[in-house]
Amino acid sequence: MAGSDADGKGLARRGGASRRPAASSVRVGEAAADRPEPLSTAEAAAEGAELPAWMRLYFYGMHGLTLDVLLSSSRRFARSTDLRMLGFSSPYRCLLHLLTHFALEKVYLQQRRCPSAFVFNFLLYPLAHVGLQTLADQALLLSLSDGLGDAAAPGTLDLALQYLLALYQSQVFLKRFLRLRYRRQLPQRLGAPLAPPGTRTAAAVGGRRRRPRGPRSTEGAPSKGLPDLFRFLFYGMHGLLNEIFFTFFFNLLGQGGRAASGHTSLWSFFMYGSCSFVVEKLYFHLYYSRGWSTWKRVPIYVIIVYLWELSWGLGLRKCGACSWDYSHYPLNFMGLITLTYLPGWVFLSVYQDLLSDVLWRVQCIPVV
Repeated sequence: MAGSDADGKGLARRGGASRRPAASSVRVGEAAADRPEPLSTAEAAAEGAELPAWMRLYFYGMHGLTLDVLLSSSRRFARSTDLRMLGFSSPYRCLLHLLTHFALEKVYLQQRRCPSAFVFNFLLYPLAHVGLQTLADQALLLSLSDGLGDAAAPGTLDLALQYLLALYQSQVFLKRFLRLRYRRQLPQRLGAPLAPPGTRTAAAVGGRRRRPRGPRSTEGAPSKGLPDLFRFLFYGMHGLLNEIFFTFFFNLLGQGGRAASGHTSLWSFFMYGSCSFVVEKLYFHLYYSRGWSTWKRVPIYVIIVYLWELSWGLGLRKCGACSWDYSHYPLNFMGLITLTYLPGWVFLSVYQDLLSDVLWRVQCIPVV
């Protein structure tokens, strides 16, 4: 009997052991069912390389500030047909945009939990977007105003505009932005810079130049960085960010702490976008191909920046659309460029190289 009991217990243990994998497989299957499926094969291949949180916040703040400038300049142009296309925003609004965009990103990622895509895209997400943006705008008005009278309820047109922006955010911006991936591979050798695709570096043996090997890509995932159009858009938005912050703090110092916003022009988007795009190509050539140091490259950058600002200023002035005038500054030429801003251009030129390296690590997964 004891032997039979022992055999029975052994069989029970073996039977339990044989049943455990089945139970665990059920739990794994349930967990897999709870996880959202990848949007595409390409996205699955790049899983685990999403943009870092700090980078997404950087993009969100810059993107929201650009929308502020676009909307305010459009409203101003509709009232006065001013060809300077002046737009307004502030660091306060930039901070609110990066926080609200980040929160709305979390809402957007819950789309797969909703049984109806139509209800989510055209009702739930727009409601969350309109409510959060309205709350943020009212909070900003209350914090900057002396009383409650300045914080008026948004009108029908404002709510309709926010609804359209919500559709743009979910159907255009987030759908593509969240497919960006970030490469984190180390340089090919310790202390050596990462050579972007399409550039030439000196070989370690024989001094011969050869095209460096780009990062290996898995099937469906791109092996290059952002497309040129996306880089142009990024640099254009970053130019608006630079001008809004600069004019805000300039006004803040000049008005004794009463400045509420900075200003820029929509033309600056194209001016900064095109200039930075050219400087980036020059950086890749001078640094990765010729090995020039930063302080050998920066004078060339600054010369290009001044020539770019002068040429754009001359063209816009003929059309009555030039938004800047440096005639009251010392060391100015035709009121379009001035050496007073030389330290700022040097700083932005060095920062431009850092942005170029970061953008080269960003990959764009195509929408399938």
